[in-house]
Amino acid sequence: METFDSILDLIGKTPLLKMSRVGSELDCTLLAKLEMLNPGGSVKDRIGVSMIEAAEQQGKIKPGGTIVEPTSGNTGVGLAIAARLKGYRCIFTMPDKMSQEKISLLRAYGAEVVITPTAVAPESPESYYSVANRLTAEIPGAYQPNQYHNMRNPEAHYRTTGPEIWEQTEGNVTHVVIGVGTGGTISGVGKYLKEQDPNIVIVGADPEGSVFTGGEPRPYLVEGIGKESWPDTLDASVIDRWVTVSDRDSFLTARRITSEEGVLVGGSCGTAMWAALEVGKELGPDDIVVVLLPDSGRNYLSKLYDEAWMRENGFIERPGIEAHISEVIAYKKRSSSPMPDIVAVSENEKVGRAIDILQEFGISQLPVAHNESPSDIQEIVGSIQERTLLDRVFRDSEAIDRAVAEVMDEPLPVLQLGQHVDAMFRDLSKGAEAVVVADGAIPAGVLTRSDLLEFLAAQ
Repeated sequence: METFDSILDLIGKTPLLKMSRVGSELDCTLLAKLEMLNPGGSVKDRIGVSMIEAAEQQGKIKPGGTIVEPTSGNTGVGLAIAARLKGYRCIFTMPDKMSQEKISLLRAYGAEVVITPTAVAPESPESYYSVANRLTAEIPGAYQPNQYHNMRNPEAHYRTTGPEIWEQTEGNVTHVVIGVGTGGTISGVGKYLKEQDPNIVIVGADPEGSVFTGGEPRPYLVEGIGKESWPDTLDASVIDRWVTVSDRDSFLTARRITSEEGVLVGGSCGTAMWAALEVGKELGPDDIVVVLLPDSGRNYLSKLYDEAWMRENGFIERPGIEAHISEVIAYKKRSSSPMPDIVAVSENEKVGRAIDILQEFGISQLPVAHNESPSDIQEIVGSIQERTLLDRVFRDSEAIDRAVAEVMDEPLPVLQLGQHVDAMFRDLSKGAEAVVVADGAIPAGVLTRSDLLEFLAAQ
C-alpha cells in the first residue's frame, strides 16, 4: 500500500494543467501550476513547514513555544498545520481587508487571530507587522518566522517549486509568471530555473497600488500579493519583466478561470493569469508559459464570488442598468436650470466668494482650481464642501476672509464620461459628496448623489 505518515508529506508536487479554454486565443502553450492542491490550499504550505523546521534546528523555538506571524492568511494556514502537528501555539496578525473565510480557517486549525487596520503605514504601531513584533517581544518563548525576511522562504521554492516546473515541462519552459508578495516564490523559482536556462523569462505580476511597480503605495483589494515596502526575501534581479494588474482585471480573470476551466481560484490567481495572458499575446507556438496559481477561491466566496460585493466595488455592472456617466450628465442638463459645464472657484479667492458661488448656483460643493474656468483636470487642486466649510467658519469667524486654498478639502474623485454609473455609485457610497466628470483631460461637469438618484428614478 502507498501511504503517508503525515499531512506534511503531501506538500508539493502539484500538477500542471493546460489552460486550453482561457488561453485558447494564444499561440503559445499556457500551463497553470495548481498550488491550491497543497494540503492547506495554497503555495504557502511549502514555506510554513520549512521555516518551522529551520527554527527548530537553530533552537529558536522550543517545545510548547508560540509562533507569531503577520500574514494575509495563507502563510498562517501553512504554519498552523505544521504547528498543530508539532505542538506549538499560533498567533497570527492580519489586516482587516482579508476575507472572513481566511480568519475562520485559521481558527479552525486552533490559531488565535488578531485583526489590525489595513489603511495604516507599515511602521504604525497598529499595523499587522508592528502588532506581531510587539506580541513576539511580550510572549515568553515566542518566535516569529517572518516570511518577509526569512530566507527559508525563497529557499523552499528553490528546492521544490522550481525543480518541479523544470521536470514537469521537461526543461522546455520559456516563461514563468508569478504574483509577487513576499517575493519568496518568484525569487526561489527564478533562481533555480535561470541556473538551468538563463533564457527563461521570469515575469512578476503586481497589483496596482503596490510599491513594486506603482511608486507610492495605495490601498488595493487583491489579497496576498503586492507590498507597501520591499521585503528582504525578494530578489528582483531574477525578474525580467513586471506586469501591473488592476483589482478589476484580477477578480474578473479569476472568475473566468473558475467558469471556463472549472478551477476555483483566488483573486491573486487572477492577477497572475491576467499578466500571463498579456505576455502570451506576444509569443509563438514554441513558447511554453507556466503561470503559478497560488490558492483556492474557497477563501473568497464572500468577496470576488459574491455578486453584491463585486457590484458594490464597481467590478461588475448592476443588472438592468447599463447606463454610463455621460447619460447622467445629459439628463442633468435636460432637467436642470442652465448652468456652466463646470462651476469652480479659484484657489486664491476668499472663502466669502466661494460661499457666494455655492448660493448663486444652489450647490453644496464645487472644485477648487487655479482659476474659475479650468480647462484641464490637472488644474483642479481641491474642493469646497458645504458641510466641512460650515464647520470651519463656525469655529473660526475670520475664515470668511481667508484664501480658499487655506480651507479647501481634498479634490473630488474624477471619473470619465465613458465609465459605467457603477463607478460613480462606488465613489459616492464611500463618502464622496460629489464627483468631477471629465472627457479625457477636459472637465465636463460635477455630479452629486442627488443627480444620480434623479437619473435612476427616471429610468
